[in-house]
Amino acid sequence: MSSEHRQHEDLAAEPARPVQRPDGHGDTEQDARTADPPVGKELAAETDEAVIPELVIISGMSGAGRSTAAKCLEDLGWFVVDNLPPALIPTMVDLGARSQGNVARIAVVVDVRGRRFFDNLKESLAGLAQRQVKRRIVYLEASDDALVRRFESVRRPHPLQGDGRIVDGIAAERDLLRELRGDADLVIDTSGLNVHELRAKLDAQFAGEEEPELRATVMSFGYKYGLPVDADLVADCRFLPNPHWVPELRPFTGTTEEVANYVFNQPGAKEFLDRYAELLQLIAAGYRREGKRYVTIAVGCTGGKHRSVAVSEKLARRLSDAGVETVVVHRDMGRE
Repeated sequence: MSSEHRQHEDLAAEPARPVQRPDGHGDTEQDARTADPPVGKELAAETDEAVIPELVIISGMSGAGRSTAAKCLEDLGWFVVDNLPPALIPTMVDLGARSQGNVARIAVVVDVRGRRFFDNLKESLAGLAQRQVKRRIVYLEASDDALVRRFESVRRPHPLQGDGRIVDGIAAERDLLRELRGDADLVIDTSGLNVHELRAKLDAQFAGEEEPELRATVMSFGYKYGLPVDADLVADCRFLPNPHWVPELRPFTGTTEEVANYVFNQPGAKEFLDRYAELLQLIAAGYRREGKRYVTIAVGCTGGKHRSVAVSEKLARRLSDAGVETVVVHRDMGRE
């Protein structure tokens, strides 16, 4: 017989002794033991049985578009809480769990402006992981130049600049958020995005009712314009001959059949595509095991017009055929 059953039998067999209630009326010890539990214990039991809501934490650089991201998720039906102290995130999840399904998806906007605040965030995330809460971190990034322009356009100081310059505040915040950026599930660089383009990116990631196992963005770019800051993986196509130096191909892009045929008829091009696609399958399997849902694969050439575009198109098709939901972005095509 289990200890729990023995305990119930002992309680039933033990003579009931009077217990004085606060209102002066008599009661028995057995009645007191079997009375309704305190409200806090009821809520704890309800939380254990309830469905824990999905959680998205929106963070990143000030001026990079956190408010826009929050509004987008709100329009998609998420329950959004702005500037919630990190220590209260578990409480918010508990409240959502007790909503009987009315709050199934919660988005929390947090900005980290002090070391103690950041420590609280790490503790909260660790506690959520122990409870197996499904959570994702969306980190919004932008270049220093873009952030300076945005703060100057609204004539507002950076929240961390103090008596210094805007760039000083940006540097302090970037250093403070470095670890959080490394833990992010999705990093979005908004340097070259307007409000509508940022919303479109978030719609593509969160509009679906059912989340796929893995989503990939294959992005072509030109090295002369700089590396994409939100890239998880970078492939270099500059070992292939450049169609730019073929007069009849120069006006076209890698999306055309003429340029694509030229690129993949070069020695090593098809082998590179085959080997890299195989490598990505291995990486994708590891991402799935680790619970990572988003990956940005950057493919670069000199100008981001011919070789990287052609390879990105083929690579995205390979990933889609392998069951990875994939979108293609040509960052620098048409920039010349």
